[in-house]
Amino acid sequence: MRPWIKRTLIGVFGATVLFGGLAACSHRHAGPMGGTEAEQAEWRGKMVDKASRKLDLDATQKAKLAVLAEALSTQRKAMLAQGGEPRAELKAVLAGAQFDRSRAQALVDAKTTAVREASPAVIAAAADFYDSLKPEQQQKVREVLDRGGHRHGWRG
Repeated sequence: MRPWIKRTLIGVFGATVLFGGLAACSHRHAGPMGGTEAEQAEWRGKMVDKASRKLDLDATQKAKLAVLAEALSTQRKAMLAQGGEPRAELKAVLAGAQFDRSRAQALVDAKTTAVREASPAVIAAAADFYDSLKPEQQQKVREVLDRGGHRHGWRG
């Protein structure tokens, strides 16, 4: 394959991944990724309650899980605050006759910085929660991860 064709295909693939990611982030709905602050808090509470029932958590463990859920929510908010509306950002990258590489890189850098800055709090909360679990509860968490999370056993 000629080098320019290979570069073009890699560029198109990379742009597709970028656009897909931005488009996925732009969809707002009730749940962890959208809705009002109150709806998001309600959703987090329901998920903490559901996981608490499934793992048979005590009050201390449930509180640590709630801290983890809040840390994840804070990290998500930080990522969203680093840029405007994802769809508008994508439109701005594509507004000119050519792909705005520097603006696209700035978007990626902003999101990466937000994740990097919030990650220590998320890691600490996750570690505190996991370390508070009994061995059989830790095994349940590992089993859920092995099965692919919510697809088998975390619903209802």
